[in-house]
Amino acid sequence: MKYFEKLLIANRGEIAIRVMRACRELDIETVAIYSDADKNALHVKYADEVFYVGEAHPSKSYLNQERIIEVAKKSGAEAVHPGYGFLAENYRFAKLCLDEGVTFIGPKWKTIQAMGSKIGSKQMMKDAGVPVLPGTDSGIKSIEDAKKVAAGIGYPVIVKASAGGGGIGMQIVNDEKTLEDAITGSMRIAQSAFGDATVFIEKYLVKPRHIEFQVLADEHGNAVHLFDRECSIQRRHQKLIEEAPSPIMTQDLRCRMAGSALKVAEASGYSNAGSVEFLYSEGNYYFMEMNTRLQVEHTITEFVTGVDLVKQQIAIAAGESLSFDQCDLSIRGHAIECRINAEDPRKNFAADPGKIVRYRSPGGPGIRVDSGIHMGYTIPANYDSMIAKLCAWDSTREEVIRRMRRALSEYIILGIKTTLPLHYAIMNNQQFVEGNTHTHFLQEEHILSTLDRYTKDEETRMQTLAGSFEQGKKVAAISAAVNTYLQQRRG
Repeated sequence: MKYFEKLLIANRGEIAIRVMRACRELDIETVAIYSDADKNALHVKYADEVFYVGEAHPSKSYLNQERIIEVAKKSGAEAVHPGYGFLAENYRFAKLCLDEGVTFIGPKWKTIQAMGSKIGSKQMMKDAGVPVLPGTDSGIKSIEDAKKVAAGIGYPVIVKASAGGGGIGMQIVNDEKTLEDAITGSMRIAQSAFGDATVFIEKYLVKPRHIEFQVLADEHGNAVHLFDRECSIQRRHQKLIEEAPSPIMTQDLRCRMAGSALKVAEASGYSNAGSVEFLYSEGNYYFMEMNTRLQVEHTITEFVTGVDLVKQQIAIAAGESLSFDQCDLSIRGHAIECRINAEDPRKNFAADPGKIVRYRSPGGPGIRVDSGIHMGYTIPANYDSMIAKLCAWDSTREEVIRRMRRALSEYIILGIKTTLPLHYAIMNNQQFVEGNTHTHFLQEEHILSTLDRYTKDEETRMQTLAGSFEQGKKVAAISAAVNTYLQQRRG
């Protein structure tokens, strides 16, 4: 079935290409947008139509809502897929699409608005019977009130911005002395990043696991979960490695957490694809937030369930009912995703944009690479540093770790610093192999202190492989020239 004739992807890079691939399989024409920094980007070359939307700075291009709607109408696109990041969780953009008669591929704007407030969504889930962390039920109104709440729930506590995500504005507070500075600092950051200075306090779990459940819901009252993902390995509250399913999951725990995830979807009137995020510690789990969009790590859920989440998003947005029930879904094998960022882990993950002078992605059984980069491509400094997602699948967790090690050893990216050595170090860490991860894994395992050896080995290996690759190209060129000469002689 053809759900739409033409779809505009309001994003860039690998996620834009991911959506376009689904559209191509559904015979839907695609429209790409690009900024000054992305004139030669791969997503621009992949699309059926392309439109320039502005300067490199996101506010002048990928966040320019009116310009994007103008392009959608000019191109004849009936729907807009926001990907993730940029406008994906912007309720104003979802409402603008509705007002302008363009289908927004995601939940209703009122749902995005409600779940975009961490305070509001937390209270909604508390009322629905979903476990939440103890803390303030509203934004902090005074330092004295904050001190009373923190003393009541016990230190350490965490100060969070109610709006936005990505760990922006979060501050951990270990005692009353530093609480006031943390609150004022978080307020300042929240106002600058999100235009909303509202912050709140929660009990801080020292070494929790970050576990999320993928949900799908249609407009006809049907909802399913597609099981769990473990996202505990992070830096600066942002994920680095995800796996599905979680290595600690039992059937009983999965049943309880999945039930809570579906309660979240029901309480919020959810439709389309979303992820419910929980913190897990010492046998208990707590609702953290709901991401009202496609997740970066949707790939590993697709691996273990066989469900194409982007196609499901498009079908639901077109008014279709889910074509399967919960009993039709099962977990098949194990999958891991490594986010490959253009960053130097040894320099506090400083971004390292620049030109890729050698590039070759891995392949083979059970390997998937989602990226928007290639040899000769210059990574712009204007956007997120994630440049590729390397995913591996196999029948067991032990086997998929081995497969990911092999894939990482094949990945060649020269000219910039990347997180490849970090991922290789983690895949060889005994605690990771045993499934003993948490949100402070990098610090506790001192992973960064081991990177000098891994980085040196990685660079040597890459140079060797790249040299072999170049030699192979020369041999191929000579062979082609000889063949041409022989053909001319025969002619």
